[in-house]
Amino acid sequence: MILRLYLICLFLLPLARSLNAQNPTPAPAQTGAILIMGATAHLGNGSIIANSAIGFEGGKLTLVADATTIRIDRTKYATVYDATGKHVYPGFIAPLTTLGLVELEAARATVDFADLGQYNPNLRSLVAYNTDSEVIPTIRSNGVLLAQVTPQGGILSGASSVVQLDAWNWEDAAYRIDEGQHLNWPQMRTFGGFETGNPEMKKNDQYDKDVQALRRFFDEARAYAQQPAPEVKNLRFEAMRGLFDQKTTLFIHTDHIKTIQESVLFAESFGIRKVLTGVNDAWLAADFLKAHNVPVILGKTQSLPTREDEDVDQTFKTAALLQEKGVLFAFSDNGFWQQRNLQFQAGQSVGYGLPMEAAISALTLNTAKILEIDKTCGSLETGKDATLFICEGDALDMRTCQVTAAFIQGRTINLDNKHKQLYQRFEKKYRQ
Repeated sequence: MILRLYLICLFLLPLARSLNAQNPTPAPAQTGAILIMGATAHLGNGSIIANSAIGFEGGKLTLVADATTIRIDRTKYATVYDATGKHVYPGFIAPLTTLGLVELEAARATVDFADLGQYNPNLRSLVAYNTDSEVIPTIRSNGVLLAQVTPQGGILSGASSVVQLDAWNWEDAAYRIDEGQHLNWPQMRTFGGFETGNPEMKKNDQYDKDVQALRRFFDEARAYAQQPAPEVKNLRFEAMRGLFDQKTTLFIHTDHIKTIQESVLFAESFGIRKVLTGVNDAWLAADFLKAHNVPVILGKTQSLPTREDEDVDQTFKTAALLQEKGVLFAFSDNGFWQQRNLQFQAGQSVGYGLPMEAAISALTLNTAKILEIDKTCGSLETGKDATLFICEGDALDMRTCQVTAAFIQGRTINLDNKHKQLYQRFEKKYRQ
């Protein structure tokens, strides 16, 4: 009986949550021109305009200028924001996230980022993306306006897609479809597990065999891709066609210095465009990464190092080191709800030598370049999408980050979310 009641409660929990609070309705298309005046504009390309004028119409930026050097006819704008003393940023982009693929981690029915099997390049995260997730508005409220929805699990996890975070359904949300495949490179060392009685890390004796099997799979996929119209279609190999003509990117998830080097050389042997992700040892491989022109998506800055003999603050310093070496990099926070803290990962690196505007670029234009969407977003430049937000203070500082307005392709986004609703509810309760 107790088990039955527990299962019933578990089933009804998502329903109760949805009845308690509704997500904001997606915004309609921009109808009137909008002007933002007086803000400090962080353009995303390393530049700042201390007293800016930013205008947009039809979802596109039409004016990005120093307000002290131009004359502006305000009558042309339906809405004018006085942002004096505030800051304007391009919308932050969250790479490598399961946002929209998970709602309740403890409820298996709401977890949809992985499938059975080791080689699943034909799986598409986009079609599983849930625009009604209550987590999405909490991310948006901190300036994260686009995300790379990414599958996990196995060796080849599947295809990721870039979405904008204000949509009715996954078709509306799609910004760049199936832009990359995700490869979890075999590990040289494995965790024994507590159930084995030997929880320590140990050498993976299957490592060489795993790499050989991976190479055979890619050899077969390349041979298949060389056939313009195969008689029998292989769905897994069809999904990998774009890798061999560099229409899509291979995101390689690996950490160790040796596997970083091996995986890069592996991808180069197939002529594949590659991006390394996680890469705890990126600081050791910086010269190698620069020499091979490999972009990097860092793991959590606010985490402990992986080796006992590393500096305890090594992860805080890695971004500044990569910047100094000229390696293109971006920040990530993995997970889904964690993306609301994405910019604070970058802010942590600022305290350890990374220039402020370089940190902002690593959240915006750098990420857009890595995801190959920089022609339309990632910086405040005329002709690009009007995807940006206004913040009361420094967006990289959790003490002052207070987003007051946000726009996705010119649409004015509702910044309400469940966290704010709960705060208002209980504030009212305890003030009575």
